Amino acid sequence: MGKQRALIPYLTAGFPTSDVSLETLRRVVAAGADFVEVGVPFSDPLADGPTIQRTTQAALEQGMTVARVLELVGKAALEVPVVIMTYLNPVMAYGVERFARDARAAGVAGVILTDLPAGADPAVEQVVRTSALDLIRLVAPTTDDRRLRTALETSTGFVYLISRLGVTGARDTVPSDLEQHVRRIRAVTPLPVAVGFGISTPAQAQAAARHADGVVVGSALMDALATGGVTAAERLVRDLATAVHA
Repeated sequence: MGKQRALIPYLTAGFPTSDVSLETLRRVVAAGADFVEVGVPFSDPLADGPTIQRTTQAALEQGMTVARVLELVGKAALEVPVVIMTYLNPVMAYGVERFARDARAAGVAGVILTDLPAGADPAVEQVVRTSALDLIRLVAPTTDDRRLRTALETSTGFVYLISRLGVTGARDTVPSDLEQHVRRIRAVTPLPVAVGFGISTPAQAQAAARHADGVVVGSALMDALATGGVTAAERLVRDLATAVHA
């Protein structure tokens, strides 16, 4: 992430179909995305709210797997960095070393392992770190200073700040203490800070971009794709990009 704030749209791989998912990946980049976060569908998405859960279930019913997610990313051949967001279980089932190798081959830049706290499985972390994939950490407003330093010691790429507690999903406002949390992270790491969970409108994205280096939008984008198709998703990304880059 350079001096310009980055817009990072999240898309559930394979929703609503593999072909539409491929087209959406390309169209959101054309609409102004600076990174793309691609979610691997998983049957037990604990951190995700109703919207992402619905898209995940639909993608699983379409036969989306880890291998097909990586195939989709490779086929998309996007001109911006791609970050895979996944739970640990699908990666373990696929094989951690195989996943790291195949993800890099597909053009993936980094990975977020949603349910892998720093230090919980050093062997998995070591495989990711030595693969040239960035290991991007999720941190929460409740992460204390000592834990924050520990988590970010081995983090690369950028830091993903969960803007509020709870699961993913659109909210009405950006938290009033966002600036305070971003400042706390910047005190312990030089990595850029991206904020997500709950940002759904261009106004909210612009407000978040005043403090953070990047803004992640997921549920609102998947709602737009579900109700209005690729055109609606593209329009939302264009509006978000304009707001974030302003």
